[in-house]
Amino acid sequence: MKREERWKRLENKSIYFVGAGSGAEDLITLRGHRLICQADMIVYAGSLVNPALLRDAKESCEIYNSAYMNLEEMIDIMIRGYEENKLVVRLQTGDTSLYGAVREQMDSLKARGIPYEVCPGVSSFCGAAAALKAEYTLPDVSQTVIITRMEGRTGVPQREKLSLLAEHHATMVIFLSAALAEQVQQELLEGYEEDTSCAVVYKATWPEEKIVRGELKNLAQMIKDNKITKTALIMVGDFLGDEYQLSKLYDKEFETAFRKGEESL
Repeated sequence: MKREERWKRLENKSIYFVGAGSGAEDLITLRGHRLICQADMIVYAGSLVNPALLRDAKESCEIYNSAYMNLEEMIDIMIRGYEENKLVVRLQTGDTSLYGAVREQMDSLKARGIPYEVCPGVSSFCGAAAALKAEYTLPDVSQTVIITRMEGRTGVPQREKLSLLAEHHATMVIFLSAALAEQVQQELLEGYEEDTSCAVVYKATWPEEKIVRGELKNLAQMIKDNKITKTALIMVGDFLGDEYQLSKLYDKEFETAFRKGEESL
């Protein structure tokens, strides 16, 4: 089936939740960009979405900033678009699956019998790794990535406190917590060593991206010195160090379904 035919089928749906990507305007999926270009209505997640993405919207497209809306107001606008047979795009930050309060939006539509589709995006934790030129999973270092946030106005389950997660010594990516840097540092130090490598990436992949590296014992001071208060990811773990084992995947002595292993001398 040709791409154009696939798109024609997708466009029969009325409401799409679209991941806007990590920040850079060209880090959006082909499908997401196509939906923006063809949308009759876009409801975007305020300053968390790069406004450059809206340049490709049709001149006739209705554009709304959800930063000024509560849930009910946002749903009412999307439902109006649906009832007017418009192609509605709800433009979420990063990827739709992480910290976007998207479930409550989808459930509100579902309760009203309104169909919707989801178009994934590039999460900022992927953009941050690219900015750092880092790999989260390294042999004999860490094979687990914990994506979490510090408890704030919105709580976290008791078993997911940072201090408990830190005991695993896995790679950790912490969202929505730069303003709570001192608490983050204190809880992480209950599991990680104080000289564990850490990094803070402010607005990953945006033009104003900023990277700060150091050791965990200095995390709060690093954030304070660089005047970072929001829109940043905190990353901690030995994946940021220089020591790791080479992967078996490309080991010349390792046999796979596609190549024979060479015997060692």
